[in-house]
Amino acid sequence: MLRVGVIGMRGIGNNHAAAYHKHPKAEVVAVCDIVAERADSSAPLYGAKSFHSVPEMLANVELDSVSVCSGGFENGGDHFEPVMQCLEAGLHVLCEKPLSNSIDCCRQMNAKADEKGLYFGTNLNHRFVPPAARAKKWIEEGKLGQLLLMNMTMWIGNPAETSPWFHIRALHPHSLDIMRFFCGDVKRVHAFFNKAPGRSGDKPSVCWSNAQVNLEFANGVVGHLTGSYDTNPEHNLERAEVMGTEGRFVLDDCFQDLIFYPRRGDELTHIRRSVFSNLNFGGTFDNRIHRWIDQVTAGVPRDEIEASGLEGYKVQAIIEAAIQSFEGSCVAEVEV
Repeated sequence: MLRVGVIGMRGIGNNHAAAYHKHPKAEVVAVCDIVAERADSSAPLYGAKSFHSVPEMLANVELDSVSVCSGGFENGGDHFEPVMQCLEAGLHVLCEKPLSNSIDCCRQMNAKADEKGLYFGTNLNHRFVPPAARAKKWIEEGKLGQLLLMNMTMWIGNPAETSPWFHIRALHPHSLDIMRFFCGDVKRVHAFFNKAPGRSGDKPSVCWSNAQVNLEFANGVVGHLTGSYDTNPEHNLERAEVMGTEGRFVLDDCFQDLIFYPRRGDELTHIRRSVFSNLNFGGTFDNRIHRWIDQVTAGVPRDEIEASGLEGYKVQAIIEAAIQSFEGSCVAEVEV
């Protein structure tokens, strides 16, 4: 039985706790939040103890693993300290995305996990859906032939103006992880950004809320990411398209539709969500966290952890290279 603590009890933290609570091999024994009311109100839902600081939790309850779901600046600024505290205490850690808004913090967290020999994962939950697994299998079986290019689109409505880089750092770990999941490591990027008018009323917009990023993968695949925070919230879109010498697939809205288009022939393969399950977005947390529980409790080799801390770090490295590219009007190398 995996004894789990959850740090940060807003909506995402409760999604984590609920997913652990459903799994027969996990028990939520502690929840923690610096806002006492959030921890105290969540604890009874899972039969857990409530704590208001990480040191207090670590000193008073026996744990095997934690989820770090604190937020902070650009949604990742508060991850570093609790991750390092829990790794130092000998606990396995599943951290929300973005792993951090600081690339140096990403390096330090992964180094600490390596030093301690602990499992370290990132909640890149969009890859943990049956259609993505099917598409990945098609690639591995050679159904697409040699991969050539990939297009990824993710746009949602989000008026946040907390920082210039909030859009690319907070949203696109998901997009870029899906691109890496299908096509591997990224070598170089070339990025452009703009700001939509009126995001801050009469004040100038702060956030670079639209992004176009070209990517060159290490295996020669070329790709493109289109991202935006300026769509109608009812018209959110997430679409992944991968093309090879023998065909292409399109994965729409994370888990809704998967279509394979053969290059030679006209018989499409179309798989809708209902064929897989009645999955919704909340269910992606269950899928990802249950995989984490299964892998940790099975004692898989550390390098087999899916959506590991290293993969979370590699995604942030792409983002930092995109920022460097835009600021320097250049093609930037991805450094890990």
